[in-house]
Amino acid sequence: MANGKLVSILITSILIMTYVSGCIGNDSEEGSLGTLVIAYEIKDNIDIIDSNPQIFADYLSEKLNYDVSLFSVDSEGAMVEALRFGNADIALMDAGAAWVGWQQYQLEVLAADLNVDGRTYYNANAWVKSDSDVASAYLDDNPYSDPFALLSGKTSCHTGWLKSVGMLLPMGYLIGLGYANIIGDPNDVETIRNTIHGFFNPNSSIPDTGTPYYGYSGALKCLSEGKGDVAFLEENSVEILCNNEISSLNQEWCLDIEEYIALPAFGQSPSHPVMYNPNFLDSEITSKVTNILVEMSSDPEATNILENILNTPGFIATNTSVHLGSYSSLISNIPGISAYYNDKFSLNTSVSPDINQIKIAYDLGKLSDDVDKNPELLADFLSQKLKIDVEIFFVNSQNELLNSLRDGHADIAIVNSELAWVGWKQYELAVMAAVEMEDSRTYSDTLAWVNSNSSIAISHLDNDPLTNPFDLLEGKTSCHSDSSDVESMMLPISYLAKNNYLELNQSNDIDYLSEIIYSFFNYNSSIPNQNDTYFGDSGALRCLSEGGGDIVFLEENTVNMYCDNVVISENMNWCLDIEEYTSLPAIAPIPSDSVIYNPELLDIQTRTAVLNALISLNYEMYLENFSTRGSVYTGCYDISVHVIDETSQKNMCGSEIMNNILGTSGLTRATSQEHLGQYSSFIAIIPDISSYYSDIFAN
Repeated sequence: MANGKLVSILITSILIMTYVSGCIGNDSEEGSLGTLVIAYEIKDNIDIIDSNPQIFADYLSEKLNYDVSLFSVDSEGAMVEALRFGNADIALMDAGAAWVGWQQYQLEVLAADLNVDGRTYYNANAWVKSDSDVASAYLDDNPYSDPFALLSGKTSCHTGWLKSVGMLLPMGYLIGLGYANIIGDPNDVETIRNTIHGFFNPNSSIPDTGTPYYGYSGALKCLSEGKGDVAFLEENSVEILCNNEISSLNQEWCLDIEEYIALPAFGQSPSHPVMYNPNFLDSEITSKVTNILVEMSSDPEATNILENILNTPGFIATNTSVHLGSYSSLISNIPGISAYYNDKFSLNTSVSPDINQIKIAYDLGKLSDDVDKNPELLADFLSQKLKIDVEIFFVNSQNELLNSLRDGHADIAIVNSELAWVGWKQYELAVMAAVEMEDSRTYSDTLAWVNSNSSIAISHLDNDPLTNPFDLLEGKTSCHSDSSDVESMMLPISYLAKNNYLELNQSNDIDYLSEIIYSFFNYNSSIPNQNDTYFGDSGALRCLSEGGGDIVFLEENTVNMYCDNVVISENMNWCLDIEEYTSLPAIAPIPSDSVIYNPELLDIQTRTAVLNALISLNYEMYLENFSTRGSVYTGCYDISVHVIDETSQKNMCGSEIMNNILGTSGLTRATSQEHLGQYSSFIAIIPDISSYYSDIFAN
């Protein structure tokens, strides 16, 4: 009725933003910032041109500067699943589906559509006849007379089985406040039927579809005809059905309007919220989408979209606790409601794999004689968590590793940033997790280093916003590690091109990078071959240190690694004092290692289970002689359950596996765009980069 925004349900999922498998990342080539997918559910009666959801997609595309497309879904359950597993980022859905997404999968609200009265909810009320004892208890101004307590034993009129306003909210309210006790199994939603008949009486109306007392109209008819003592409706139901100015529009069974009394609202029925998954959608994009939705009501171009496609006056920015909090506090009291919604929306609550084996691709060249660094330990850990066989699939090259994922011979692999980017862009692989660095970041910066007494350093350190040290680089002598190194050659050239210090000609091949260096800096710049003195990161820093150049481009920790060791004897003999090196502002990020997979071959259920198992590595730490409550323990401590395993081998503990095999103290969930996107924006503009990597990682 009043809440029946048919087209809002038809469009059911709005704004899905995918950061997976390369959906975003061709920004430099395509001109748009990313890709946005609008999921929608088409009904049979959408046959009007003005109701075509593609109009909405085009509108968002223009406003966001995103490539916006449509994606058909067959149910609201499909929307929840899409958000849950990271295949979708935003969806407009019914409050019930949204509640499941929030409670079970930590989805959040960013906006909600408005009702015709400008609110994002309707109050839910219990309606009684004005001559009843319940009405008298409400109107007598006696703080000790409670009309809701008097509902006990009365005959109730509900709109239908497990309807939100007509059953779930009132029963959640009555159960939550102790008016009614649950009768039966608290984990079975059928228990609510016994609870209704126990609190009210066995003659209470819980109608089926098509029967006379079904729906808002039916429940009010039940009350009006004396079949029941109380009807649970939205606040405006009586006005709509029985108080129209044109009397012929009123239902024939209506009483005079004065004969109906609404008790104080016991809950709110939320409008359709726009949901998103905070694990996959960053705050910047969330804010942009929210602002566009909110501004639609004041944009003449959006009038048709709001009226004919979304069937709402507009949207308002909100959050989960505000929009769903009151609703949740009542719905959560219903016995077995979570299981019911899982069935209703066809949700699979299990996150166990759908296959019986997982294979991890691993480069034989990385094998170590150290037993603690054997990747089989990781496989065994995952096998225990997943309850299936996990094996190491050994490969002989990076080319074979990527092909094994592409062709389905392996399921996941842990690779460096360069290989992850190639896998993403050229093999259509995707990132599921990122390996954290020592400072818990998932990237390091590429820096330009100069001598501290140089004019470039002085320009950087003078606190004058009008002086830019990068303006002084042209014509200087630069030191590079080799002719095709990412940190030393590609990222610096990309940075200079992005900031208009030089121009790139896409018709050139990658061998032209050296000519770009010689042209912008000077022909004395060092671009060494493998056997040259200044080859590699160490050689490039030596070039700067010995006066062979004015600037060197290196990963942020390189100078400290070679020249700032606590043990002085471990520093290179050509190092200057550490104070003699000055770094300029960061040029570009270098992502940490990635866990990648093939989204075409690894199903959602399995990849989610694998990801959860990988993340569980973070929860285990090995403790030696740990003293607590008078006892001393040595073993693997699981912080998620606060249990110490004193029997398993040390090298099977999560912290040890991460440290010995992954070289990290933590893993974090990630997507391709999230982890590699900014890096990609630099690498992608290098001339002939695709051909270069195609040759390296040839099929």
